[in-house]
Amino acid sequence: MDQNTSIEQAATHFRTLLTEQLNRQARMSQGSPAKDFSRMERIVIGLIPGDGIGPILMAQARRVLEKLLAAELAVGRVELRDIEGLTIENRTAQGKAIPDEVLAAIKDCDVLLKGPTETPKGGTLESANVAMRRELDLFANVRPVSVPKLGIDWTFFRENTEGEYALGSRGIEVPGMLSMDFKVTTDAGTRRIAKAAFDFARANGKTNVAIVTKANIMKKTDGMFTRICHEVAADYPEITAEDWYIDIMTANLVNPEIRSRFQVFVLPNLYGDIITDEAAQIQGGVGTAGSANTGSQYAMFEAVHGTAPRLIADGEGDYANPASILKAAELLLRHIAMADKADQLAAAMSLCAETERRVVMTGHRDGASCAQFVDYLLGTRL
Repeated sequence: MDQNTSIEQAATHFRTLLTEQLNRQARMSQGSPAKDFSRMERIVIGLIPGDGIGPILMAQARRVLEKLLAAELAVGRVELRDIEGLTIENRTAQGKAIPDEVLAAIKDCDVLLKGPTETPKGGTLESANVAMRRELDLFANVRPVSVPKLGIDWTFFRENTEGEYALGSRGIEVPGMLSMDFKVTTDAGTRRIAKAAFDFARANGKTNVAIVTKANIMKKTDGMFTRICHEVAADYPEITAEDWYIDIMTANLVNPEIRSRFQVFVLPNLYGDIITDEAAQIQGGVGTAGSANTGSQYAMFEAVHGTAPRLIADGEGDYANPASILKAAELLLRHIAMADKADQLAAAMSLCAETERRVVMTGHRDGASCAQFVDYLLGTRL
């Protein structure tokens, strides 16, 4: 293929992408009211096991939810619904990030609890998470990180549908010469994640929001993100909005002299993906953190870690730590206006994993299994 042909094909492809994103911006600008779970007569919670250790963890998470929600399940106020088919085998066979019948089942739910899913390296099969965030418009990825003894109480608001991930499988390649991917920042997309971060700060008595970008280099996209965040911040005069570059912020999180001053973070997709894993590691590892992905109509809560193929290969999948999926379940309960039950779960997890520690997990056969830990958890005041 000659150079001119490559350029013409790339221009046509880019026109398609640009048109799609402009149409998306227009749809977002219209907005839609968020669900009020406190007023809903019936809430459907979809359970998506995923791949690898996911089904093992989900089975135990279901036990915990069944105990906490026993009264609501008995009268039909809440339904726990298993969603099958979001596996690497089914996705690969159909050549779709989320097969059509699985997506239809997902959209019949109000909220989702999801185990880890595998994304193959290379090829064109999109991440199931990226596809789900787009299809359900889950624009806010919210991750709390708390280490009281270090003075750490952070909440990260990561824009979840834009940035480098929006078109991550739809870049341009000229074989043997170059590859290009695209980064997307929209006015409506940035404005709504900024508002979510500042609303949270106001509602929770926080006084500082850090806007984290690389606007000195990515002048168009990150520059726009920064500008819009400050426009939103003007409506919250009691909250200080500070600009930080992502590289400096990664260093700040491990600097004990400064990190305790941070409270709320708002940042684009890729930076948020990376820095929240760093923050989770400070908390005790990605296996201890849960993640909330929220929009106006749907919400998905998930374990932060991966599918742990090595544990499965070694026959130790049953010893996977359920802390992350249970933290995700806690976030889910808070989202559906059942904070009292979320508090019960958080207190039980703190007692079992930090205070008493009568059952200790190591992730291997020399420690307790996932089921044994949940037996212990269910035997407490839960």
